[in-house]
Amino acid sequence: MPRLTQEEQNEFLATPGILMRIACVRPDGSPLVTPIWFIHHDGAICFTPRAQSEWFACLKHDPRVSLCIDEQNLPYRKVIVEGSAELVHDLGNDDAWRDLYRDIARRYVPPDAAEAYVHNTIDQERALYRLPLDEATVKSWRMPVEGEDQTGIWHQRYYAAGTKFSKTGDTKD
Repeated sequence: MPRLTQEEQNEFLATPGILMRIACVRPDGSPLVTPIWFIHHDGAICFTPRAQSEWFACLKHDPRVSLCIDEQNLPYRKVIVEGSAELVHDLGNDDAWRDLYRDIARRYVPPDAAEAYVHNTIDQERALYRLPLDEATVKSWRMPVEGEDQTGIWHQRYYAAGTKFSKTGDTKD
């Protein structure tokens, strides 16, 4: 599958309404995956847990995360980010970054509803995390678009040697 160009990746990460799944590790070592809102801001993925979020407690214990941002419709764009999330603002500092919080909310609901959401949850303390993309492992891909090779869309590692689309060894018809 083709990788997203930097321009395609930036465009995709700016697309409104696409959820991110954050995977983190509980203190007992078991995994936790949670779908959340995010924003691509200043070269980083930013996200905000509420004080009572289980995944917030996980990040306080271990900041390593894997982020999955994908879409269900063609061209099936996907971005996977792995790294350590940086706590930018801890609980109680919400006023320092509330405008960014509004921007996150506006990615998912209309502006009036976003403002109402911020107003209605203003008493729920949040933290702000970011994962700079240049400090993380980033993988991306999408389905081929018109004019690109439509065969063998999976990564070569998925094709057994000697099979139809494998580029290693003889192919079996």
